[in-house]
Amino acid sequence: MTPKVNEDLANIFKRLAIPSKTYWLNRDTNEIFGYCDGVEAVKQAVYKVLLTERYDWVIYSWNYGAELKGVFGRQMTYVYPEVKRRIEEALLQDDRIKKVRDFSFEKRRNTLLVTFIVESTEGVFESQVNVNV
Repeated sequence: MTPKVNEDLANIFKRLAIPSKTYWLNRDTNEIFGYCDGVEAVKQAVYKVLLTERYDWVIYSWNYGAELKGVFGRQMTYVYPEVKRRIEEALLQDDRIKKVRDFSFEKRRNTLLVTFIVESTEGVFESQVNVNV
């Protein structure tokens, strides 16, 4: 038997979003300084996910991190779409991130600078990551 929800009762309650408050990581000095919330917390989450290689660290779930080291030494025709797919897959694990779009690639010697737009529940922002190729 499936329980039925009284629609009047369901309209009384509001769903509240849990704040994404976290420690603020100062990237320039590598120090923790206070707290951040909202779009800044999402930016920091993107930064941390893309710098953590998936499956390499026992302390993280297998759903956390990006698989970016697997493209090293591959043909560039393989690398561009694969890096795009892997970044999207890594970032969309976070419920706050709705879409990753507008990828651009710039090859510099042995690295690929990938720039993209992140659409989240907190706002839209641009992010980037360097990938060794």
